[in-house]
Amino acid sequence: MDNLLNAETPPGNLTNYAGFWRRAAALFIDMLILSVPVYFLATWFSDNPTPEINPTTTEAIEYQYFNIYNATSFLINWLYFSLFESSAKQATLGKQAMNLYVCRIDGSRLTFLRATLRYFGKIVSGITLLIGYIMAAFTERKQALHDLIADTLVLRK
Repeated sequence: MDNLLNAETPPGNLTNYAGFWRRAAALFIDMLILSVPVYFLATWFSDNPTPEINPTTTEAIEYQYFNIYNATSFLINWLYFSLFESSAKQATLGKQAMNLYVCRIDGSRLTFLRATLRYFGKIVSGITLLIGYIMAAFTERKQALHDLIADTLVLRK
């Protein structure tokens, strides 16, 4: 928790912080990329309900599709963000397109576990009426709430 309150400047060249709009554009690109596989996989999974799940009403079918879509979306998004941000490139495809990367506060690469923590922190950033995301426009190191939770920075290359 001390790292959240630590106001020291990161060592070396770790001060080239990514601004709010550049980060928002990267997220928009990522969401466009993810929307296609999420839609098709969710549709594919929901087309063949198991015999145990045999919806008989339109409402039940919509509810089943909603649950499958959310589960598929959650799994794909989690793996996409966590795997890409902990990879050697340290960036999702959207971040790569915007010349951004994610690192720890000391400049080191994220582990998969740290990237997973950052992803779940994004859920917290979202349920705060997006204030957690908007924080990136106003904090000294351009950190959103999920960056503070995971002790990470988003930097320009």
